[in-house]
Amino acid sequence: MSERSEVSGLSGTGPSGTNGSAEYVRRAEKLDAADELAPLRGLFTLDDAVYLDGNSLGALAAHVPGRVEDVVRRQWGELRIRSWEESGWWTAPERIGDRIAPLVGAAPGRIVVGDSTSVNVFKALVAAVRIARGEDGGTPADGATAHPVRDEIVVDASTFPSDGYIAASVARMTGCTLRPATPADVPQVVGKRTAAVLLNHVDYRTGRLHDLPALTAAVHAAGALVVWDLCHSAGALPVGLDEHGVDLAVGCTYKFLNGGPGSPAFLYVRGDHQDRFDSPLPGWNSHAEPFGMRGDFEPAEGAPRGRVGTPDILSMLALEAALEVWDGVSVDAVRAKSLALTDFFLECVGAYVPPGLVESLTPAAHAERGSQVALRCAPGIDAGAVMKLLVERGVVGDFRQPDVLRFGFTPLYVGFADAERAARVLAGALTA
Repeated sequence: MSERSEVSGLSGTGPSGTNGSAEYVRRAEKLDAADELAPLRGLFTLDDAVYLDGNSLGALAAHVPGRVEDVVRRQWGELRIRSWEESGWWTAPERIGDRIAPLVGAAPGRIVVGDSTSVNVFKALVAAVRIARGEDGGTPADGATAHPVRDEIVVDASTFPSDGYIAASVARMTGCTLRPATPADVPQVVGKRTAAVLLNHVDYRTGRLHDLPALTAAVHAAGALVVWDLCHSAGALPVGLDEHGVDLAVGCTYKFLNGGPGSPAFLYVRGDHQDRFDSPLPGWNSHAEPFGMRGDFEPAEGAPRGRVGTPDILSMLALEAALEVWDGVSVDAVRAKSLALTDFFLECVGAYVPPGLVESLTPAAHAERGSQVALRCAPGIDAGAVMKLLVERGVVGDFRQPDVLRFGFTPLYVGFADAERAARVLAGALTA
């Protein structure tokens, strides 16, 4: 597969007519027939709609309801308190973290599951600042014994709002200045005053994929730490946390990992940072002796330092069940299909949609594309109304103010016929 999509933009000639549509339908059929991931679709509860909103909420794996019923009826209803040990409730945060680890390129023992993405961003960013300054009792991140004052946090200027809110709060709490910057500008922005950098791997609006290896290296060259938000990349493409020396990372599990609405997020701490991870939210679950009920806090070893309070068992075990669909699935194969799907969708949009009605905000280059396509509607077109009409006609995407249509492609259950149908229905909705 080429590094750059053959689609250079949405400059097609508009509706291709019956013969043109038939050509794309035939191509979709051939691509679906050759798709090694196609059988996975049967593992999910889906209807006749084309579901392209997995970048907001993943589809339900068919076996999860039965598993949740067992958790409620047997583990909670019959075993009750015994389930903390007999059903493995107590170790669930680390156990499920180890299931997520290979999907983001992490070794076992480096991910813990629990709390929301926002809470984990807070924990990770405060800890990053403390490590960078040597406030955890260790040597500063840059190795200096007389280190400069690191009083600046750099945040992705296009970040998801919650990340920005939390970064601003952390800056106030730690006496830092908050400095927004585009990811492309980070290598020029970071310096001796930088303590930590918070970046999104994939832009939630446009689907642009940022260069995690290069940006991580640039932050490290400045003696700072980097925190990556993986909400729109975990389960959609290879991440390589260990390989690229990422310091800390967080991600949600209800998008491409299909964990269910509000399923707990995950926190990654690099192996050599774990003894220095100084959580701003120490809780009894992150204590070295959680049942000792001691008045002084002694942090646990390893990933459990990222725990806080009692785990949310119902949603956590639903997530664990959902992750079983990944057994035997290669993230590289998922990435290859994702790129092929988005290429094909963009090509169909270029063929079906009259020129000038939409433009793609998602990069054509594979190295810069996540697993969604964002289309901006031309002035005068009510994007919200267009998406409402799409949903009514069986194509479910989502809308972002003021004019962006987002289509998330989850390769585990979205096929090429789905992509063709979505483009065809979109053309009809835009010209209705």
